[in-house]
Amino acid sequence: QVQLVESGGGLVQAGGSLRLSCTTSGRSFSSMGWFRQAPGKEREFVAAISWSGGTTNYANSVKGRFTISRDNAKNTVYLQMNSLKPEDTAVYYCAIGKRPSGVGEADFGSWGQGTQVTVSS
Repeated sequence: QVQLVESGGGLVQAGGSLRLSCTTSGRSFSSMGWFRQAPGKEREFVAAISWSGGTTNYANSVKGRFTISRDNAKNTVYLQMNSLKPEDTAVYYCAIGKRPSGVGEADFGSWGQGTQVTVSS
């Protein structure tokens, strides 16, 4: 079973940027995604990318601010987060897809341990 390890979280002021990384323990031929869970809320979809990198999908709340990318040679997926807002504060989870091309919210079934992102106002 492929393990997922997230990194890059931290504390940042509103308007700032962070880049999250997620490295898999082995080669994955699946799509990859990011989800987040704020205190007292359910986990929600943030972004996803197909195995080839040719297809991406974003939640409306992050479109134009976040960019997902991947480097298959490094078994790593990234989430560049710009213009961060306090409402982006959450634990961010990397997820592995069930198939190479699925980038919908329902296409993911395994998540990492998460990394905390805190945006101060």
